[in-house]
Amino acid sequence: MTINSTIKRLNSVKYTLKGMFTGREQAIELLVLATVCQEHLLLIGPPGTAKTAIINRYTDLIDAQSFSYLLTRFTEPSELFGPLDLAAFQKGTYNISTEGMLPQAQIVFLDEVFQGSSAILNSLLTILNERVFYNGSQRQSVPLICLIGASNSVPDDPSLHAFADRFVLRLEVNKVEDNQIDELLGQGWELEREKIEAAKREIKGQATSKLLASVKLDDILDLHRKLLEVNLSKIKPEYGRLIQELRAEGIDFSDRRVVKGLKLIAGAALLRGVRSADILDLWPLFHLWDRPEEADILKTVLQPRLEEAGFEAIDRSRPVSEIILDLETIAGQEPLLSSESAIGAHLMALNKLRQELIANHPQDLDARKRIEVVIQQGLKRLENGV
Repeated sequence: MTINSTIKRLNSVKYTLKGMFTGREQAIELLVLATVCQEHLLLIGPPGTAKTAIINRYTDLIDAQSFSYLLTRFTEPSELFGPLDLAAFQKGTYNISTEGMLPQAQIVFLDEVFQGSSAILNSLLTILNERVFYNGSQRQSVPLICLIGASNSVPDDPSLHAFADRFVLRLEVNKVEDNQIDELLGQGWELEREKIEAAKREIKGQATSKLLASVKLDDILDLHRKLLEVNLSKIKPEYGRLIQELRAEGIDFSDRRVVKGLKLIAGAALLRGVRSADILDLWPLFHLWDRPEEADILKTVLQPRLEEAGFEAIDRSRPVSEIILDLETIAGQEPLLSSESAIGAHLMALNKLRQELIANHPQDLDARKRIEVVIQQGLKRLENGV
């Protein structure tokens, strides 16, 4: 697959997820950026804000091996890394069986990530930094692409600073705004219906329907390697001045975060479909804060520059080709849908595409006709009892 095709399919993934989860646009954008750049993301906020659900859907859509876990003070290392291989131990070899556990996952989500014991956090620090798990005397490479951590707050404990600093991207995830409650109820109820239908099918021994992958992980890895080809010469001087200005404002960027910031700028340019980064690609810096209160400083310094460059105009209207790509992806899911709730969510996604097309491309009747055909197919299945 070409790089441009991969980018279009990632845009389709983002669009699909945004259609499922109200008010989580920033989290979805950062999740894709973190994956392409192979950096780690920290989500700060209360429980019940769909963090786990978003990541589970996302890993389905990119065909990635995932691992999720809620950490507590009592979590044992074996719950994350795997149990002791007793057969090997009886022969005098200490070995952890990591099959299906965190050391074999590509996308990892750890809720309450700072609650782990020192033994867990030390192992995680090595995995985050070196992509290595020390399994007994063996140095085991791990395929980790991105670890997403969630916490109610950034820890004050100085002993956790080195671990926390590995999460370069950060976002506060709060409850949805009051003006989005109706949308939340609609999307949320469809997801709940899917869970109920899935439980019913499981009881009957039927297969649970799963989202088809829109983009292969190998293609995302190819995209990651293309970061090296992004020309940063134009943006480096401006970036350097920004870092100096932000440090003067009291944001104490570590040297690591300064370098990682440049990598994220390259990722933003790549996902925008350009090979030379400019001011429009500085937006990841909004999420390089250490403490949540620093986010306002970043916004004050960055926002005028981005707005002057036309940042507000980005992504207001997608080309018809991307809408059709979404249509093909959604239509490809239809044969796998086996419940009324799944068909209902399918039709909601199609209707959202139709509304986008009418709003932004009212003259393209052929594209609208293609959407209508797929909608009618879904309605017919509902009429026939799925």
